[in-house]
Formats: sequence, structure tokens, C-alpha cells
Amino acid sequence: MAVFPKVAETVADALACDKERVKLEASLIDDLGAESIDFLDIVFRLERAFKVKIPRGKILEEARGDLSESEFDKGGIVSDPGLECLKSFLSEVPPERLKSPLKVADIPRLFTTETFCKIVIRQQRAATAASSPA
Repeated sequence: MAVFPKVAETVADALACDKERVKLEASLIDDLGAESIDFLDIVFRLERAFKVKIPRGKILEEARGDLSESEFDKGGIVSDPGLECLKSFLSEVPPERLKSPLKVADIPRLFTTETFCKIVIRQQRAATAASSPA
């Protein structure tokens, strides 16, 4: 993962923690103590560091895949098809953390440093594709 060192440094700076604690599989909330406001800071810093745009809400939207919001979210709980989409999108998350019932509000607890590495790479590829002649 070519982007990992810079993502790890960015996460460590945003969370004011030792860079050595920022492992690829570290949960930003459970292992590194991130709060929801920290995600905005991390995204902002990653956008600056990698010169990419990460639209707000894009992570959950991409995690839903082809499912509509109502197919994904059943009364605040991720549906079974929604869980399958999450397992695919968050393939870096151990399967035992993706079990029903999973509250939609708890999805950010699943995000790891690797999740943000994948988002940066995805956005870099999208930017490259958008700037390439068809």
C-alpha cells in the first residue's frame, strides 16, 4: 500500500496519537479514539495531502452499493442485503465485526486506517479516469 505511510501520518496528526499506533487494521474509533468530528478533520487532511476530493457522505453511499437507502437501512438497522454490501465494500474489516443486528449509526466504528487508504486510492483513480481522454 503505497499510500499507507502518508495516511497513517495524517490520521496520527488528526488524532494527536503516536504514528506507531496507527496500524492498517486499527479501528479509528475503537482503537484510536476518534470521534465523529475527527472524521471530518481526517477527510479534510487527506484531501489536502493527496490532492483528491472526498465528498461528504460518499463513504456510506459507496458502502450501500446498488441498494437504495430504504433497502439498506431498515429502521436504523442495516438489512441483510446491506450487510452483504458492507462486507464487500469493507473487505478489510474482520467478518465477525459485520454481524446483524448492526446499527447504521455504528458503521463508522468499522472504519480502519485501511478503509481510508482504499478511499484515497479510489478517489485518485476516479480523478485520473476523469482527466484521461475517452
